[in-house]
Formats: sequence, C-alpha cells, structure tokens
Amino acid sequence: MSVHTPHLTGAGSVKGKGACGRLSPDQEAVQLAPCAVAARDGKAPVSKSCCLQVKRIGQNPRCLCAVLLSNAAKAAGVKPQVAISIPKRCGFAHRPVGYKCGRK
Repeated sequence: MSVHTPHLTGAGSVKGKGACGRLSPDQEAVQLAPCAVAARDGKAPVSKSCCLQVKRIGQNPRCLCAVLLSNAAKAAGVKPQVAISIPKRCGFAHRPVGYKCGRK
C-alpha cells in the first residue's frame, strides 16, 4: 500500500529552526510511509520499518506532533489520535507519555 502525497514535490523551503530542524514536517511525513495503515487503524500491526522511523522522529516530540498534524499526514488519511499510539504499539519504553500535540 502506498501513501499518496501529491503536494510534497518541492515542498517548502529548508529551514533550521522548525519543529523538525532543517526539514519541514511534510518532508518528515514522507519517511513515515511504512506507518500509513497503522496511523489510520489502531488495530493494524505496526511494521518494524515504521517503528524505526517513529523512534527516530519521536526523539523530538514536538517534531513528531508536527508531522502527525502536517498537510502530508492529513492527505494520507492519518488519524492523529491513532498515530500517536504507534510508539506504545512499537513497545518503546521511553515515549512522550502524556504529551499533548498542538498544546503548550
């Protein structure tokens, strides 16, 4: 299954101070393509490649939230309330428990 993200070609400018560093959340979202089904269905299995990408991006909870709320994620049908459960479903002991996306 593929994730359709038509508006990512040439997406945005590269910046160093965004939520995800030098890449935009839309650019980072492309790396989460292996998570497409698991991000829409809380009962779907989470692949090893998905867990590896979530672990990398999840080191910065602010970036992970920005990715889950990005235009690319919306276009792919990601349900943020389901996607935020992926770190737990991957069995990560160190995950942003209680972290609220979109709130300070």
